[in-house]
Amino acid sequence: MGKFVITKRVNGEFQFNLKAGNGQTILASEGYSTQAACDNGIESVRKNAPDDDRYERKESSNGKFYFNLKAGNGQIIGNSEIYESLAARENGIESVKKNAPDAVVDNQAT
Repeated sequence: MGKFVITKRVNGEFQFNLKAGNGQTILASEGYSTQAACDNGIESVRKNAPDDDRYERKESSNGKFYFNLKAGNGQIIGNSEIYESLAARENGIESVKKNAPDAVVDNQAT
């Protein structure tokens, strides 16, 4: 089962990483100024993760692949790691779809 791990950055911002059952990070958030905003970000990932249309599939300048998960308003709510292949990126998206809706929250920021 996946989990959202909340941490605090050096600058005091909160962030979360969605980790798959094997502990690998599959989605990373932006920085949030408050814990409540970070919590809202997690809920937005839960809500939007199952919808394939919310994934913006990208290719980096060096020919590698990644994706962004967007909310209904078009705002990016999470981004992936860099993948070596198109197939690996698609597997990453499927992992977010599978893990996000029921992932537990591990708040390490407090």
